[in-house]
Amino acid sequence: MIDQQMSLRGGAARLPVRPRTGRLLVLAAVFVCAACGLVYELELVALASYLIGDSVTQASVVLSVMVFAMGIGSLLAKRLRCRAAVGFGMIEAALALIGGSSALVLYASFAWLGDSQYALVGFSLAIGVLIGAEIPLLMTLIQRVDRQDAGGAVADLFAADYVGALVGGLAFPFLLLPMLGQLTGALFTGAVNAAAGGALVLWVFRRDLSARSRWLLVLANVSVIAVLATATVLVDDFERAARRAVYGDQVRVAVQTGVQEVVLTGADRDSLGLYLDGRLRVSARDEYRYHEALVHPAMNGPRARVLILGGGDGLAAREVLRYADVRAVTVVELDPAVTRLARTDPALSELNGHAFRDPRLTVVGADAFPWLRADHGRYDVVVSDLPDPGITASTKLYSAEFYGLVAEALAPDGRLVVHAGPLGARPQTFWTVEASVRAGGLATRPYRVTGRYAGFAASPDRGGGEGRGQEDWGFLLAAPGEAPQAALAAGGPEPRSLRGRELREGARAAAEARLPGLLPSTLVHPRYWEDA
Repeated sequence: MIDQQMSLRGGAARLPVRPRTGRLLVLAAVFVCAACGLVYELELVALASYLIGDSVTQASVVLSVMVFAMGIGSLLAKRLRCRAAVGFGMIEAALALIGGSSALVLYASFAWLGDSQYALVGFSLAIGVLIGAEIPLLMTLIQRVDRQDAGGAVADLFAADYVGALVGGLAFPFLLLPMLGQLTGALFTGAVNAAAGGALVLWVFRRDLSARSRWLLVLANVSVIAVLATATVLVDDFERAARRAVYGDQVRVAVQTGVQEVVLTGADRDSLGLYLDGRLRVSARDEYRYHEALVHPAMNGPRARVLILGGGDGLAAREVLRYADVRAVTVVELDPAVTRLARTDPALSELNGHAFRDPRLTVVGADAFPWLRADHGRYDVVVSDLPDPGITASTKLYSAEFYGLVAEALAPDGRLVVHAGPLGARPQTFWTVEASVRAGGLATRPYRVTGRYAGFAASPDRGGGEGRGQEDWGFLLAAPGEAPQAALAAGGPEPRSLRGRELREGARAAAEARLPGLLPSTLVHPRYWEDA
């Protein structure tokens, strides 16, 4: 009881080092633990955005739940102040295990259960509680190491904590993610966390620990590091098994680029599937209907210069290049890995008709928004073949400001065509895109096309769910001045599956389904998640 009272009152610890050195070691542990804590947080946000989509919502869930849980952890830590050293050591071991394995478990729940939202909330809560318990215990420990006023101790602790968070926040995107990937990066971070917490307690405060407490901490930290090391060794096998669960047994290519995860499935062009960040973007069984419906109506008129925004798979370019009077095609694709695969993968390059070998085609690796702000001349046709507007990273590419830039890039008699998402399943999103195009200064003509696998172009579902919850593709044909008509180009090549009558019926069906009064989406007020 006397020892506990001395500990709570800041009694001096029996240290193997001088007090000033001990204080620096405690602050170093604060620095490392803060860096690890922020990496866990960023791992959860990044992986949840990839698996679930809508990064704004996922970041809000993780941050709000974690901050709330940190408050709970701080309150619970008051009960451990009488045994601050062993309490801190056990908390760091638990945090290392839970935080280090969080990405692995989150991905597993997505792959085999189909839903990772509950796991995301659970890990955010658990990690937040453990992080929140750190500071009160560290405050007790640093006061025992080097007696100073409470204000000075708090200032030192928070300075080390904030600098550690800065280093962790920068290390995640620039070191851990590109070098180790999300799963191995989280496991490595957990091992560093366990080593730092265990070393501080077992060395600096070892004389304050009973023999039983020392062995308990040694066993806990060795077990945690062993589990994380074993998981690191097996992580490649786990990823392959998880990919099979998500994409099926015919995964041929799986690449984590600096932008997204790119996966190709299928043995040949007839069974090919292209997945970007877990979403099926191309299904060879029905992609031609989508790309014919996207490209051909816009080609009715002058078409010497064509701009394709997105479309790194080369399939929209394939349709454009079927017109002999097209002189130049520019493809602006953010991820060069996609265009590289479209050039080199035998099945995908065969599916796109080896479009990238055509001397008329030029590929630009850039974000379409800033690229359009520069003057590249005027285009007769602009094809917007971009990810679904409901995906937060693409929201700016469906804003009124973006369509204003497109309008400036169009020739006076030019046309823009936009894939605006499924009209049947997400009408509010579709008509918000239409309102945004009009706000950019263009007149619009909406139309829809049904397809057997109509969900492939921007499915928000898991990899195996082609067309799940979707019945159609929705498009907008737009132009300066009067609205253009959705019709096949006169004198152009004959599409495989579409006829002018089908497009005219699709235009009538879209007009009848109009939702009036929707506001455009802008950079400062994005609106697409409202229909998620």
